[in-house]
Amino acid sequence: MSHRRITFILGETPPKRLDKALARDVPEDAVLSRTRLAKLIDQGAVQVNGAIQRDPRAVVGEGAQIDIDVEEAQDSHILPEDIPLDVVYEDDDLIVVNKPTGMVVHPAPGSPSGTLVNALLAHCGDDLSGVGGMKRPGIVHRIDKETSGLLVVAKSDAAHHGLAKQFEAHTVERYYRAIVYGVPDANDPRLRGVKGANFESGNILKLTTQLARHKTDRQRQAVLFHGGRHAVTRARTVSRFGTPPVIALMECWLETGRTHQIRVHMAHAGHGLVGDPTYGGKRKLARTALPEALAQSIKDFPRQALHAAVLGFIHPISGEAIRFEAPLPADMADLLASLEKTRA
Repeated sequence: MSHRRITFILGETPPKRLDKALARDVPEDAVLSRTRLAKLIDQGAVQVNGAIQRDPRAVVGEGAQIDIDVEEAQDSHILPEDIPLDVVYEDDDLIVVNKPTGMVVHPAPGSPSGTLVNALLAHCGDDLSGVGGMKRPGIVHRIDKETSGLLVVAKSDAAHHGLAKQFEAHTVERYYRAIVYGVPDANDPRLRGVKGANFESGNILKLTTQLARHKTDRQRQAVLFHGGRHAVTRARTVSRFGTPPVIALMECWLETGRTHQIRVHMAHAGHGLVGDPTYGGKRKLARTALPEALAQSIKDFPRQALHAAVLGFIHPISGEAIRFEAPLPADMADLLASLEKTRA
């Protein structure tokens, strides 16, 4: 199998550990992430002064010559599947898709096929130049199976590296639309008493907690205030429905991106998403707040009413700022149209 060799000299006062020194000094145009470098060390593809070094903790010094042999990207073990995709944007380095509800992003034991990755392998074909040593799409973020909306996926190692940095730095613009129970309001004394919740100017709800996998239900995330991972969500009310108001359309945006973040945060605030089987539940609405048929439609909504509507970032190759918007899917749009009629 053909490969390319990357050769460079460690600069002044490098970190003592090999893996950290490589991460600091590897040429930027090599586009090798820390994870990829760790794999290459383990595979025996890294030489220090002409000797193969497999120990990532090996001590290295200034002036050491580093040679890294990187094999050409291999074909992925994941099978391509001819599944239609709603492609919003595509170039040589990345693709932005509007994911439908019901589609898993990446194959897993419970979903070995029919995923976005299977579809992208078929759609992109030979355009994939390799991510992490494999000809596969570079997944830098995900949305839940039953959440619809925008995702950016890398087609090259360089794009994957650049996008991952932006997500890690929390500079990617991500706005969601959610239909929730109740109406968050700064004047609500109950909400003012929820730990981790506060309001910023403009009646913007800010939720700041730690999130971690639930101790007894591994499919859920739990709100914590010690341990776990830092999570910040902001939300503002776009529309309110019912007399009295019992349902709201919210615009939510992420400072961090954790599993189920919006769903678990809104539930923590007491405003779970309509249709969310894990966190939102099925709530009883005030009998006179909405017409009976509409209240039943809300109760029967088949999935969490959440849509990734806006995605903006700096193109990792061109440096151009780009931004995309995806309209609401039919199920959420139809429910909102019915709710709007009650306001006439």
